[in-house]
Amino acid sequence: MPPSTIALNDGTQAPWIAFGTGSALSGQDVSKPVALAIKNGFTHLDGAQKYKNEASLGAGIVASRKPRSQLYITTKLDALPPGATPQSALQESLRKLGVDYVDQYLVHLPTDHGDLQEVWRGMEEAQRSGLTESIGVSNFQPHHLEEILEVATIIPAVNQVRKFLLAVANKSLIRVSTQIEAHPYVWVDLKENLALHKEYNIVTSSYAGLTPIVRVENGPLDPVIEKIRARLQSTRGSPVSDSQVLIKWLKQNDVLVVTTSSKAERLRGYLDTENLPDLTEEEMDLIETTGATFYKRAFPGTWPQY
Repeated sequence: MPPSTIALNDGTQAPWIAFGTGSALSGQDVSKPVALAIKNGFTHLDGAQKYKNEASLGAGIVASRKPRSQLYITTKLDALPPGATPQSALQESLRKLGVDYVDQYLVHLPTDHGDLQEVWRGMEEAQRSGLTESIGVSNFQPHHLEEILEVATIIPAVNQVRKFLLAVANKSLIRVSTQIEAHPYVWVDLKENLALHKEYNIVTSSYAGLTPIVRVENGPLDPVIEKIRARLQSTRGSPVSDSQVLIKWLKQNDVLVVTTSSKAERLRGYLDTENLPDLTEEEMDLIETTGATFYKRAFPGTWPQY
């Protein structure tokens, strides 16, 4: 069974979890990890020009023998060299990936570009050209979003483009997704972003969601996660991991999760998270309030304080 999907506000669906090819996989040959992820049930593949591995991502897709129609592929715009545009950069990505289009094309970092409005115009051109079914952003703070919304002109049509729809009062409508580092140890820091996403119907996609258990030793969430894990395991009657607890918390917060692993068992466990019993309201709140007592950002460079 493929992963379940998140109902998007333009009437389409997106897989709720993605296999990421960044972090430790950046600059690496990801053909085998990608093929392994697809073999074990992942259909959403999250790549980026900045990761310097799009060609091997494409090779992994070929090796999996999975039809393109059954996959959901994301890539992201890197800093542009002189003379390049978002569209020309995407054309190069498609050549490396070995596909005719991507499902989603995101501006990777707002700080990579001097003129975000001009970049967004270029993203719109890439979408209009049919090279991507959706355009969006990554690591954008509220003021970055507001900057591009001043010039956004893409008007949605049923089935024209897919993914996340942002309705802007007194403006045209644009389809946008946003991807940010999201987990309990930065949740408070994201409140302004999350409020804006809720106001404008932006679906949040996260990376580094397992930071509390893979990058923090003896953190305040450890005993909370263990208690919830034990409860879920007892209720379910089969093993539950700490990772599944955190992923379940993100999923119940309506976050699209990007994660990775080289272990088939872990990949299957991540996908199986949706089959766990739900966390209670008290457990959801406890993770959030405990997370607020400690701060840890895995990738501080993607979230400049200005």
